[in-house]
Amino acid sequence: MSQFERQDEQNHPRSNTPQFSQMVEKMISRRRFLGGTAALSAAAFFSVSPLSRAIAAATGSSPLLGFSAVPTSTADTFVVPSGYKAERLISWGDALFADAAEFSEHGNNSAADQLRQFGDNNDGMSLFPVDHNTAILAVNNEYCNYELMFSHQGKQMTQEDVKRAQAAHGVAVITLNNTDAGWQFTKDGRYNRRIHANTPMMMRGPAKGNALLQTSADPTGAQILGTFNNCANGMTPWGTYLTCEENFNGYFGSTAAVDITPAQARYGIGAQDAGWQWHNLDERFDLAKHPNECNRFGWVVEIDPNDPTSTPIKRSALGRFKHENAELVIADNGHVVVYLGDDERGEHIYRFVSRDKFKPNYAAANRHLLDEGTLYVARFNNADSDDNDDKLSGSGEWLPLIFGEHGLTPENGFASQAEVLIHARLAATQVGATTMDRPEWVAVHPTEPMVFCTLTNNKNRGVADNQPLNGPNSRAENHYGQIVRWQPTSGQHTDATFNWDLFLLAGNPSVHPNTPYAGSANINTDNMFNSPDGIGFDKAGRLWIQTDGNYSNQGDFAGQGNNQMLCADPATGEIKRFLTGPTACEITGLAFTPDQKTLFVGVQHPGEELTGSHFPLGGTHTPRSSVMVITREDGGIIGT
Repeated sequence: MSQFERQDEQNHPRSNTPQFSQMVEKMISRRRFLGGTAALSAAAFFSVSPLSRAIAAATGSSPLLGFSAVPTSTADTFVVPSGYKAERLISWGDALFADAAEFSEHGNNSAADQLRQFGDNNDGMSLFPVDHNTAILAVNNEYCNYELMFSHQGKQMTQEDVKRAQAAHGVAVITLNNTDAGWQFTKDGRYNRRIHANTPMMMRGPAKGNALLQTSADPTGAQILGTFNNCANGMTPWGTYLTCEENFNGYFGSTAAVDITPAQARYGIGAQDAGWQWHNLDERFDLAKHPNECNRFGWVVEIDPNDPTSTPIKRSALGRFKHENAELVIADNGHVVVYLGDDERGEHIYRFVSRDKFKPNYAAANRHLLDEGTLYVARFNNADSDDNDDKLSGSGEWLPLIFGEHGLTPENGFASQAEVLIHARLAATQVGATTMDRPEWVAVHPTEPMVFCTLTNNKNRGVADNQPLNGPNSRAENHYGQIVRWQPTSGQHTDATFNWDLFLLAGNPSVHPNTPYAGSANINTDNMFNSPDGIGFDKAGRLWIQTDGNYSNQGDFAGQGNNQMLCADPATGEIKRFLTGPTACEITGLAFTPDQKTLFVGVQHPGEELTGSHFPLGGTHTPRSSVMVITREDGGIIGT
């Protein structure tokens, strides 16, 4: 859990909300995981799918995972398998332009400096090839570590400090060139750009202009300043980047007494912020003065990385919540489908389906496909058959969030479709969506209609009245996490129903043998981990899993070491550890070059809370979030 999440949890404890799911079941037993391999579980799940025969036949070691697994590590270094090499591409504070200031080890860069430097705490990223020798890398900059950014460690914040922090948030767009030494960042590259908390943006879609988005500075409700707490990402086939606003709530507070509405409370917004102090020094974030400003965040933002002068667009049709990533796929029938997770304990998984169809090679017609369509939220049901003792699989349905339907009416607090989207969490509860264990990244298999979502952890599961045990979320006080997957009933991403199972349950078989907390059958002492977070597929169908969990290496987490990145074969269920990160970091963000021979991976918040890291430069250097470049020494494809 990041420093931000700890602050936010302390200041905004989650209140109970009504639970509509009726899928309560008893605590699962270890027997359910020892009954067969993950491959056999998958075979049962996909018995109605085209993959069933291939999965049922898969045995032994996976042919996809050709690297030597690395052991766990507690060292302050970045470890990759034998035969691979990793190099630093760019770090927080690196100058993007020749006339920009270099990073100050003493914490005294200015706000003006930071506006032209790489932002802090890089997270999700996407690569956009331009030609054989040039590419654009768009990278999220989620938040700041004040203890590392400022010499006073955030204890004596000034207006200039707040401006600097705001400049370190958002997105960095950087130019890469393919040289004899591999892919390198290009200072002064033609695509280099910083998008931050004060960058002008447009709001589009059904919520544009709604009264809840109007402020004294913007009575139109359509011209918004900035994006921040940008977590994960997505990309479109028409060449744009999707950045997702997650824990936006913690930047708002109040300098005077203020009544917090139920809708604000549901999003974790309160009179006390999460420690960032923006509302004290920038009145835009003061709820007492500008109560609607908080409604202008929590969206998916579309950015054209090819045009540094373009205006980012917030796409309100995708709903407002704490977005993790936006996984976009073109369904066989031509509609655009976007899968979305809301990263908070007890929140939900969503799906957007466009009204219009994608038109290949017609970028102008595709540019606003995300403005019109239907947002759905998932309900997961347990297996109907009494023969399924495990109940670790079942069916599901997508519930439409449409004004006037399923109780989304004025009588229940929804005056329009705009309000349904602005208060998507409340709408999801109203229609009876399933509460989940912090839905994070969603990934779609490159060749099959399979969708995977990381459920990173949930200490409230089975403890809070509003979060009883249910199908995919079957362990009380779940501090290890799991990955759920589903397949549309007919194989079409626009299907109204789906079938699901659990691909894995993370755990610790050394500390908790023969219990549900040991994990599923494909978890063992050689690959165990906690809190799966980032995920993504490569072209061959390898599933890459990144972690953002407890790195204490003690107690429940003994033997798991620092956060890591693993690789899995979805067909056989085999999982191998590919890399480990430095002290106190999260491993997050991944992007491959088209030839699959270079992998970009993010290292976020090494040494957070002054935990002793000096990554990436070592010695006594300030720890800095960084993007790493991984290649094979023989120039081969990553993972083989």
